Amino acid sequence: MLYHAYELNHAALAPWRELAGFQKRLFQSSYNPLADTFYGRNMVASCELFESLTRRYGKPEWGITETVVNGAPVTVSESIVWKKPFCRLVHFKRDAEDLKNARSETRVDPRVLLVAPLSGHYATLLRSTVEAFLPDHEVYVTDWEDARNVPIARGEFNLHTYIDYVAEILEQIGEGIHVVAICQPGPPVLAAISMMAKAKSKKMPATMTFMGSPIDPRESPTLPNNLALERPFEWFRDNMIYTVPWPHKGVMRKVYPGFLQLSGFISMNQDKHISAHKEYFDHLVEGDCDSAQKHREFYDEYLSVLDLSAEFYLDTIREVFQNHSLPKGEFIHNGELVDPGCITGVALMTVEGENDDISGIGQTQAAHTLCKNIPEEMRIDYIQPGVGHYGVFSGRRFRTEIQPRIREFMRSYFDVKKEKQWQKAHSDWV
Repeated sequence: MLYHAYELNHAALAPWRELAGFQKRLFQSSYNPLADTFYGRNMVASCELFESLTRRYGKPEWGITETVVNGAPVTVSESIVWKKPFCRLVHFKRDAEDLKNARSETRVDPRVLLVAPLSGHYATLLRSTVEAFLPDHEVYVTDWEDARNVPIARGEFNLHTYIDYVAEILEQIGEGIHVVAICQPGPPVLAAISMMAKAKSKKMPATMTFMGSPIDPRESPTLPNNLALERPFEWFRDNMIYTVPWPHKGVMRKVYPGFLQLSGFISMNQDKHISAHKEYFDHLVEGDCDSAQKHREFYDEYLSVLDLSAEFYLDTIREVFQNHSLPKGEFIHNGELVDPGCITGVALMTVEGENDDISGIGQTQAAHTLCKNIPEEMRIDYIQPGVGHYGVFSGRRFRTEIQPRIREFMRSYFDVKKEKQWQKAHSDWV
């Protein structure tokens, strides 16, 4: 019923949004003598704020059409190279001729697979992460689908399906690739690579990097970690799962709604968001277009959320945040025990933020303890001073301090000859 009430509320506000839009245009019109007055600017700001707080935010566009290499522009295009009902693999393909002109040579770059978090926001949250890697890498990103848009006939999607997706992608393009798991994907990505190692797959990645991931949430538990333990599993099943209503494509599918997840995000920093919108209103009144646009860009992304399938959400609550199955050595996937100790030839890097209030210090580092058979010289652990959770994978310090370290780590395990052989054999993937 809650999902239906949410949809009804959205529909009920539609006429008011139309009225607000009309009033905004009225007070912006050059024919209105009040347009440039203090009263007129307040009316425009009020209407725009109302519209931004009540409208539904769809999936943002990646909008990445160009990167810069050696100071020269290089055209970038998106292509879908793998697809399943709940995920698409996007390749940000750089124009070969532009690259050659920018470098005055033909050079082979490492392939990077960015496994985006499936925890409420769209994969486009990693836009700046992609942009940071593009000048020196072939970048692939998992683009997760909104569960409310997947027809129920396409089957369920649980934590084990997620692991199978990652493993299938790696079997397709994994040989020598560099995997970066950002936040939520840490445990399932580690599980997927562990199972591949156990099966002695020949398509193993060269490196794996975990960033702000809850590999072991028992370490430095944060507010979200504690909330998951305060209530029994049944409470999450009975209170957080709702049915997708008509007219969405996923009608009748059980989901953890994105709007519930968003309310949780906002409640963690409620005062900060209230202040941000007050400042936004002031910027609109003052005519500070640059500051107002920065606010719009941030919240257009932040308020765009997707639904998670009920099976995946509940599996994650139970296995990752309540039972801690992976760090305890008790996680079973497809009838087999997941053992990260099977991984021996994949270099490991962990990255954490000093002020991370979602995945505390030590949670990501736990990967080193679990991957006990990776040689010491093939491991790197890095803690970035002065950044929170999102600063681990975006922002100035990510671009200037974290990403260069990851780039050098990957370069240390990059075999140019093997990469050329792979690209020759998989021309449809590059």
